[in-house]
Amino acid sequence: MEDKSKISNGKALIPFLIFVAIYLGSGLILQAQGVEMAFYQLPAPVAIFCGIISAFFILKGSIEEKFNALIEGCGNQDIIIMCTIYLLAGAFASVAKAMGGVDSTVNLGLTYIPAQYITVGLFIISCFISISTGTSVGTIVAVGPIAVGLAQKSGLSMPFTLAAVMGGAMFGDNLSVISDTTIAATRTQGCEMKDKFNVNIYMAAPAAIITIILLLIFGRPGVAPVMQTYDYSIIKVIPYLFVLILSLAGMNVFVVLTVGIILAGVIGISYGDLTILSFTQEIFNGFLSMIDIFLLSMFTGGLANMITKAGGIQFLLDKIQKMIKGRKSAEFGIAALVSLTDAAVANNTVAIIINGPIAKEMCNKYKVDPRRSASILDVFSCIMQGIIPYGAQMLTLLSFTKGTVTPFQVIPLLWYQQLLLVSVIVSIFIPFTDRTIRKKPWNWSKKEDSNVQV
Repeated sequence: MEDKSKISNGKALIPFLIFVAIYLGSGLILQAQGVEMAFYQLPAPVAIFCGIISAFFILKGSIEEKFNALIEGCGNQDIIIMCTIYLLAGAFASVAKAMGGVDSTVNLGLTYIPAQYITVGLFIISCFISISTGTSVGTIVAVGPIAVGLAQKSGLSMPFTLAAVMGGAMFGDNLSVISDTTIAATRTQGCEMKDKFNVNIYMAAPAAIITIILLLIFGRPGVAPVMQTYDYSIIKVIPYLFVLILSLAGMNVFVVLTVGIILAGVIGISYGDLTILSFTQEIFNGFLSMIDIFLLSMFTGGLANMITKAGGIQFLLDKIQKMIKGRKSAEFGIAALVSLTDAAVANNTVAIIINGPIAKEMCNKYKVDPRRSASILDVFSCIMQGIIPYGAQMLTLLSFTKGTVTPFQVIPLLWYQQLLLVSVIVSIFIPFTDRTIRKKPWNWSKKEDSNVQV
């Protein structure tokens, strides 16, 4: 395949459209048939592989040229870094959970939060677990059943209680330094996790604070549930704090996660929750838990490189740029692209990986700071993912109610997501989130690879 950086060819986007059509189409068909978790039945790596196969038939060039472009994209340095972080993050989450870290965190919160503030408590607990573990679905699985039970005992509105859990889960999914969305957003834009966090927190904090105030006002139960002292160990919460604090301090993420895994393992072995053998098994289970996103990232990088060399990305940029007049409209363009993609594929990490290269090109042209573009990619994809009724988060949360609550009862009450949307839109017009950016201006003179795919 001839590599011409400015070649523009709309036909080159067809393999990507085939991937979206297969992934989205299978979800719609299965949902119409009443299949649970319909959009997650067809593995995303298989869908992207179908797109890769089609690229060999559609794109110009010899098989060897196209294969070399595929492997070049799959083996891109940023792709490998991102995938390695995925594996370590999965291992840390698996080991920390196995040694009782999640249970201790939940029980610690439930023990000390007053019964009349239980809704606020569930939101805060969900925030902490999600930012510590990097997974919104995992947070919902841990807190959801407890929230349902407390709502039933206290007379609280079930949709209201579930919305509080959902908001907290998406708070950490968007901010956690070990979340796959954060990893994907920072690697695609070429910025540091701590810098993205410092920009992102100014968007998320106001939304979280106002949500807490609203929950304090409207979230008091009619009948305060009988609270009790739950079993917990403060020691088992330490690995989460360790990873969070050191990551934000700027320590190398590989070192932080590796030491975090060892620390969680030592605590688990000391308390008898793990043996040396089960510790190693949990590390491997953590690796396996990330295999889908690992393969998807690798294949997406390969397909994106094939499409880029064939002129697909340039064609898309040419079309987008006709609607963009400057930095602000570029930021809205990035937001719209990632939101629409997430609505189509119901996976915020996939949406970020797909749109990352396009966002990077737009950053270079319109001087959008990559720390802001990383935050915008992450925020808008998480907002959409936390609202769509067919997302894994919503479907998992509602499964605990056994069909008594519908997504459309919960969606209007998702105050955190709604406030976060307002916050990020305001930040585009009033740069109140740019304190870190002003202190450390981006070095635009630094030569960057405009074809980086992750």
